[in-house]
Amino acid sequence: MALRRRPAVRLCARLPDFFLLLLFRGCLIGAVNLKSSNRTPVVQEFESVELSCIITDSQTSDPRIEWKKIQDDQTTYVFFDNRIQGDLAGRAELLGKTSLRIWNVTRTDSALYRCEVVARNDRKEIDEIVIELTVQVKPVPPVCRVPKAVPVGKSATLHCQESEGYPRPYYSWYRNDVPLPTDSRANPRFRNSSFLLNSETGTLVFNAVHKEDSGQYYCIASNDAGSARCEEQEMEVYDLNIGGIIGGILVVLAVLALITVGICCAYRRGYFINNKQNGESYKSPGKTDGVNYIRTDEEGDFRHKSSFVI
Repeated sequence: MALRRRPAVRLCARLPDFFLLLLFRGCLIGAVNLKSSNRTPVVQEFESVELSCIITDSQTSDPRIEWKKIQDDQTTYVFFDNRIQGDLAGRAELLGKTSLRIWNVTRTDSALYRCEVVARNDRKEIDEIVIELTVQVKPVPPVCRVPKAVPVGKSATLHCQESEGYPRPYYSWYRNDVPLPTDSRANPRFRNSSFLLNSETGTLVFNAVHKEDSGQYYCIASNDAGSARCEEQEMEVYDLNIGGIIGGILVVLAVLALITVGICCAYRRGYFINNKQNGESYKSPGKTDGVNYIRTDEEGDFRHKSSFVI
């Protein structure tokens, strides 16, 4: 008998849930309700997208439909008074009864879009649903900066930057068409190199370059919308000739020493002494000719003080 009573007990336990479900459905009768097949659509720039807004329950045959765009804490109308408004005019249309289709989307269309329905004949007259639209933008060719020549053992930093892509791109570097790992120590192929690659900032840092690091370098910026690369640039790693540098310094010092000695000899031989000491002046003529000269105020103007004696 106990076994026969168990189904009755289970049925009694389920009765409260059954009555609650009936009560809940009774409250929804005559209430407008919305749903969306995709609340977070993602689309690439210049494509089309559908913002889904579907009425599931309503007793009103002609509800009022409104779409609003929420961006940078500002709310503007997209669909109001049965027509497309704002910057989507000419690029959007109402699809079906309540959904919205946008053509040729741009990066400025990324925003929150709110679908609002007002059904005057329903018990719950208003319902709304918010859809977040994300427009992905393909990267443009990044700007790359590669040092042209670096001596062996010195550090070097390569830069790669792109500012148009959305979402924010990640970066990868190539040397002679071979992809570089983020850490040279993680790949035995690059055991003779010492570098770190930051895929978020696009910097490739060599702690100490080696001859094997010479080559053609380029960077690729990538995101979910696509990728773009910069032009190849050559980085040359050269040996630092210490002996040649020392020899050059010695040659320069020797030349300077010879110039100094030559100047000293010329000074001792009197090449730099003022010729006034050996030359004749107007005040002290070297030879008396019996004529006295007097200088006037005008420079270079002389007159005789006495006549010549024959």
